Amino acid sequence: MTYVVALDVGGTSMKGGLVTRGGEVTVLAGRPTGREHGPDAVVQAVRAYVGEIADLGRSRYGVEPAGVGLAVPGIVTASTAVYSANIGWRDVPAEAFTPPGVPARLGHDVRTGGLAESVFGAGRDVADFLFLPIGTGIAGAVVLRGEPYGGARGWGGEIGHASVWPAGEKCACGQIGCLETYASASAVARRFTERSGSTVTAKEVVERAVAGDPVAAEVFGEAIEALAIALASYVLVLDPALIVIGGGLAEAGAALFEPLRERLAGRLAFREPPPVRPAALGPRAGMLGAALLGWQAAGDDDAGADWSLDVLRGGSVS
Repeated sequence: MTYVVALDVGGTSMKGGLVTRGGEVTVLAGRPTGREHGPDAVVQAVRAYVGEIADLGRSRYGVEPAGVGLAVPGIVTASTAVYSANIGWRDVPAEAFTPPGVPARLGHDVRTGGLAESVFGAGRDVADFLFLPIGTGIAGAVVLRGEPYGGARGWGGEIGHASVWPAGEKCACGQIGCLETYASASAVARRFTERSGSTVTAKEVVERAVAGDPVAAEVFGEAIEALAIALASYVLVLDPALIVIGGGLAEAGAALFEPLRERLAGRLAFREPPPVRPAALGPRAGMLGAALLGWQAAGDDDAGADWSLDVLRGGSVS
């Protein structure tokens, strides 16, 4: 049995597992990145976690991993983690994260999630779509002809920093009125707290909005309007077949998707909007995309086409 090691590295934690050529998944419990100890410590933590997963693979399957795939934040090429503001590393080669002699490939965390949704997730039946995970922040993956598009310098998909209200609130990035400032999960929670004085999560804001709380309804409504504005511009420029929304805020379900579809349609007066669909892979998208990168590193570009979505969602060990 052949397998790869797949790792999704976030700013504070990592998710990893084994994925066989047939699409059988073993997910390990997450690990902290330890970024408070500096970028070198994060590199060592990633390497140790990769080694731990590889050891499990050796004991289970009796062979070395065929490859390693890693989804990492920041500016990244297939062979180098160029820069991450959240972690602080610069120009870290893929080999620094992996056992000696095992081929490895890196990918941008959101674009890697978009790759997974493209191959066997919500975007499986279309060639061009936007994958938009809404969590602490907002970053999109532009998928063209089935491949994530990073742009000329790796900044493609940064829709979270498109200005939706030019005279609006200042964003942490330094710009004014960014989508992320209004529609990310952290922004929804922050803006409700500022207006109500109650500290809550974004999920609780949505629940209160649905229950009729006027402050929560206003904040959540502004988030949906900001999304509609940004997505309308994206649709007019690139004409995607589909918009796939994931991340924590997507768990709001109909409370998010129904008004968003309506408002997006209202901002596209002369054309039909594309379907807006929830992501299929949830928090595993980055790790499963990393598995595809691992198989690509091993020279198998066709891996994933016949994997079962039900199997991919199952299986774990601690």
